[in-house]
Amino acid sequence: MVELRRDGDIEGPVVTGFTNSGYKIGGERFDQGLLLSPQTALSWDAPSIDKLDFGEIFAQLDLSPKPEFLLFGSGTRMQQPPALFRRAAEKMDVGVEAMDSRAAARTWGVLRAEERWVVAALMPLA
Repeated sequence: MVELRRDGDIEGPVVTGFTNSGYKIGGERFDQGLLLSPQTALSWDAPSIDKLDFGEIFAQLDLSPKPEFLLFGSGTRMQQPPALFRRAAEKMDVGVEAMDSRAAARTWGVLRAEERWVVAALMPLA
């Protein structure tokens, strides 16, 4: 298991480590996918990448005001979400930034330290 160091007083959930298939936030394990907002962390039974539903993810995060963008972690390697997913995000005026899930988890911590109003959907690591 890899541990990440948390610097300063960042409000909200920050990924502090990785498990074989998922993530740690403080002492809590998320052994599958993970949805993050500045206020909450939710375990996510992520579908295959071709069945991603932006509206479903956005509804589960229930964030107001609307986030700047969604940080999408595509699992062990970087993959773009399907075009339908991106179009749904564009209709809601929310950008999507894709990277592998480990990079997305680390980027999440940097963005939250900057107090950026973003959300994340991180696919499992296995």
